[in-house]
Amino acid sequence: MDDLMSQAVDLMVAGMGFVFVFLIVLVFATLLMSKLLTRFAPPEPATPAKTPRAKSKASAAVDPDTAEAIKKAIAQFRSRHKK
Repeated sequence: MDDLMSQAVDLMVAGMGFVFVFLIVLVFATLLMSKLLTRFAPPEPATPAKTPRAKSKASAAVDPDTAEAIKKAIAQFRSRHKK
């Protein structure tokens, strides 16, 4: 029984050691690939700055009767769809 427990502990330590070594190798491989990519990959093109959109002049082009009809339609929609 004691021999079986000793083998189990040895197997557990070997497995955990293998996983630990594998993760260390993985970290260093990732770091190495990152350094290689930054050295040999072309630089990213500069993204142009976003220009603010010009304000639309549509609100000035709507006549008062149309604006009133839109307001009434919105009010009617909201009154019907209240939760």
